[in-house]
Amino acid sequence: MFAFLTGAGLSAAAGLNAYIPLLIVGLISRFTDQLSLPVGFGWMSQWWVLAIVTVLLAVEFVVDKIPVVDHVNDVIQTVVRPVSGGAVAAASSAAGQWDDAVSSAVTTSVDPVPGAILGGLLALAVHAAKALLRPVINVGTAGLGGSTASVAEDTSSVGLSLLAIFLPILVGVALLVMLVVFVWLWRVLRRRRRARGARKAEATASVG
Repeated sequence: MFAFLTGAGLSAAAGLNAYIPLLIVGLISRFTDQLSLPVGFGWMSQWWVLAIVTVLLAVEFVVDKIPVVDHVNDVIQTVVRPVSGGAVAAASSAAGQWDDAVSSAVTTSVDPVPGAILGGLLALAVHAAKALLRPVINVGTAGLGGSTASVAEDTSSVGLSLLAIFLPILVGVALLVMLVVFVWLWRVLRRRRRARGARKAEATASVG
């Protein structure tokens, strides 16, 4: 149960930013005894992997805050984020549990493939919601809101990753809150877009 929640939380975090959960998992595994990666996933804590992920995260942090460029980045990340989400979910599934220091529940190891598939799909779903909202935010704020949204997404990815590792029991609540926020934002932005359209139509009619 805890392994499932951990994998779900990390996958959702990867849907927001592919590199943050990978980096957090790798760093915590390498420098603390709070998380033990299962056999076959030790590469996540290797120096060369951490270095590459850090560089990619730095690039993502910049390009995701530039209007138009962020859309191109989202297209590229349609592949990267599900792969990242699948990887961290598979690691969680293969472990069965992360560490007794994180969770007191003792579970048996399971096949990582289903976890990888579900994790990839969850990351893809979160990514799709993010990619759908971002252009609307950019248009609705003349490009000014995109960077703010990106910072919020990065912050949420960090928080969700840490929550998934240290307090997995709360992951379900966090995912529900994320869903509510996405739906609320979509409705607010859609209403604003309709209001702007109505004002433009009125202005055009008055000029005519």
